[in-house]
Amino acid sequence: MTTLCYAKATCAIGIHVLMEEVGKPYDLRIVDFSKAEQKTPEYKAMNPKGKVPALIRDDGSVLTEFAAIASWLAMTNPDKHLMPTDPEGFARTLEALDFVVGTLHMLSWRVFRRPDAYSANPAEHDQLRARGKEAVLAGLEIVNEQLAGKDYMVGDFSIADAAMYYVEYWASDIAGWPLPANVQRHFDLMKTRPSVQASRKQEGVA
Repeated sequence: MTTLCYAKATCAIGIHVLMEEVGKPYDLRIVDFSKAEQKTPEYKAMNPKGKVPALIRDDGSVLTEFAAIASWLAMTNPDKHLMPTDPEGFARTLEALDFVVGTLHMLSWRVFRRPDAYSANPAEHDQLRARGKEAVLAGLEIVNEQLAGKDYMVGDFSIADAAMYYVEYWASDIAGWPLPANVQRHFDLMKTRPSVQASRKQEGVA
């Protein structure tokens, strides 16, 4: 059975949502970052990057990185329509996904997780968090414009929306920031999906 290696309040939330969208049986393996379980020899033997998400597939092979796992789930479950198949829709989905994962996600590290990754000087950490928040909010305004007149990132629900959900979750539920109107509407819509409700139950939020 497929196993998803998952840690709370990480981007693995988005892959959990997609696993629920697919609807096939899977195991959820919790990796406790507070105990540094991602750094244990056992975990790093499976995923040397020491990150989540990691997907252990039925044949025992391991797939890592959000975009790779999300794309694989979409392509191996075409009946779930998690990614457009026309060239324009496919490209726009990758474009949206890359912005969320490669830009918004990484900027959020300065705020939520690792200002020390950017400066060894603790006196600079508050400034890094402030600049990180400013950059994330600016990125959310870009997404806000892209969502104008649309329910989802590229029209219908796709892997890009699962990625966007975890950024919204961090910004709204963890940081308590107000979201731009269209982003808030997207977040509210996502929370009506059973897949997201299952994820929120796992996270322990209403």
